[in-house]
Amino acid sequence: MATQVQEPRTRSRTADRTRGPRGAGRPSGRIGSRPGGGRIEGLDGLRALAIVAVLIYHLRPESLPGGFLGVDVFFVVSGFLITTLLVRELGTRGRIDLPRFWVRRARRLLPALALVVVVSVPAAWAVSSDLLVSIGRQTLGALSFSSNWLEIAAGSSYFTATSPQLFVNFWSLAVEEQFYLLWPIVLVVVMAATASARPRVRLALAAAAVSAVLMAVLHTPGQDATRVYYGTDTHLFGLMIGVALAFAWSEPRGFLASAAWLRRRQLAALAALGGLVVLMLTTEQSNGWTFRGGILLASVLTAVLLAALLGRPGAFQRLMRLRPLEWVGQRSYGIYLWHWPAIVILTEALPTAHDSPAHWAVRGLALVVTLVVSAASYRWLEQPVREHGFRGAWARLRQALGSRVPARRGLARTAVALGVVLVLLTAAAVAVAPERSRTQEQIEAAQAAVDASADNAAAVDLAADADWSMPTGEEITGFGDSIVVTSADGLEYRFPGVMLDARSIRRWSDGEAAVDARLAEGTVRRAVFLDFGTNAGIEDESVVRRVMDKLGPQRMVVVVNLYGGSDWIPEANATLAGIVDDYPNAILADWHGAISQQPELLQSDRIHPGIEGAHLYAEVVESAFAALSERLTGSPVLLADRVGTDLGGAISAGLAAAPAS
Repeated sequence: MATQVQEPRTRSRTADRTRGPRGAGRPSGRIGSRPGGGRIEGLDGLRALAIVAVLIYHLRPESLPGGFLGVDVFFVVSGFLITTLLVRELGTRGRIDLPRFWVRRARRLLPALALVVVVSVPAAWAVSSDLLVSIGRQTLGALSFSSNWLEIAAGSSYFTATSPQLFVNFWSLAVEEQFYLLWPIVLVVVMAATASARPRVRLALAAAAVSAVLMAVLHTPGQDATRVYYGTDTHLFGLMIGVALAFAWSEPRGFLASAAWLRRRQLAALAALGGLVVLMLTTEQSNGWTFRGGILLASVLTAVLLAALLGRPGAFQRLMRLRPLEWVGQRSYGIYLWHWPAIVILTEALPTAHDSPAHWAVRGLALVVTLVVSAASYRWLEQPVREHGFRGAWARLRQALGSRVPARRGLARTAVALGVVLVLLTAAAVAVAPERSRTQEQIEAAQAAVDASADNAAAVDLAADADWSMPTGEEITGFGDSIVVTSADGLEYRFPGVMLDARSIRRWSDGEAAVDARLAEGTVRRAVFLDFGTNAGIEDESVVRRVMDKLGPQRMVVVVNLYGGSDWIPEANATLAGIVDDYPNAILADWHGAISQQPELLQSDRIHPGIEGAHLYAEVVESAFAALSERLTGSPVLLADRVGTDLGGAISAGLAAAPAS
């Protein structure tokens, strides 16, 4: 007999009044004008807006830097729908059948998820072994809905990584499934302890507030935010806001049924939609405010949008019911699952320069693949399992395998054989997956040499008169992050004797500390190049200016700009150019422009230079020093032969034309 959680005998009048058809609905929007039956008009459209935001963010974050807030829209919708269904079940049956509830969730989530895993892992293996780094942990996390905590325990970063994670987007599914596992039990306790909707709403909002405060308190601006972003405890508030809305809606005479709300809900929806769009256009994951109110505000605005969909259809519902929105919304789960693996695999298979026509062709191909595969999965896998259950779907497959119709039988047997092959390939890929990406291996191998160059550096005395001639390697100190580390071979080849002080995941604040330490020991030479910000951009312009001021007007300073697909890159590069323009003894090295012309010289993460890319990086730095020397002395500098590259416009023309000092 199924394990059941009984509703308390002191069931509230509200619960009695929310009864509906005994088998009605599932979390797809079919829950009625009150918890019990019918359909919420426009809910699929709201889902579509959420997934479109996520797609834009992952395809080109500069276009919608806050597109990741689409995940929080899903959280609010999920909290609302699941709670409404559970409240309805309590009202109609007097109990919650936990096994039945969890089986329904499994039928909804597992088929598409399993298919994504067994298709993506072999495809990634065929393209590059780098895509298999940590794939065992990722696969376990995906199939057990524990991705978020496994990645937190492993010290992974959602925001910075030396190799792309194939299933990085599965963290949100883990948060939702953990909620599905525990919330039905907690809900019964809440219903037993309260007699009406109002205290239930307060309890849900209190839980949301605790979660939001935890996110705000545990987040440290300037530090990686993965822990607070992934944590179920710190990112629960969207789900609980949805829960509060469900409780409020279960009260027939509550605010959502009042004449005042019904008169104003269309206007409220318009304002909330505008506010959410503004947040998505302006919120950045590198901004501390995002985790100290920004995500919470997006969740509240989503609740307003969802509340406006409840009740009789109006203009907003009709807008959200546009056929393209409904089509995307109905398949939003599959689209969310497939889009990131498709982007990662195709980006690795077809390397291009960021924002180039070829780049957009690959992005377009990833989008087409996502829509086609998710539509096929929805039609031939997800819907059959949801309608017929696991046993029913298996019975239909067995019938097809023994069908007297050759085409049907052949198709079924091919599908089963392909499935077996994919499962075996996935297991094999997990077994042979490397522990570290080639990028990480190169960083670790180069780090020892970089450290040695700094540790062996002797103290230097700057001449009273500044020397603006082209510096040699023994006259150059380089500070930077992993971009400098992976370029060490090229730098040492181009500048024998160069001193490098570089480490992975350094921000400008870390760079300032490194410069301070070397200045204190007197080892900073007359020519310096700086390369920070790849991981977080320019969080504080004053830090960069302080570093420039500390190096002083007697040193030649080259500042290397940034390359990558992160939303902060354009703004960071503009900021660096503006700062450097204020220092006559400094110049900008346009690494972004140089590597954009030869993206094939990057490693699989499309950020760090490979072997040839390291030499290109060194040439960019060398050309910058040469241009700066020529500008300051008026004498042309003859450079050594190039390593098969033409840097042409690698140095900012505007800065190169600045007056000498």
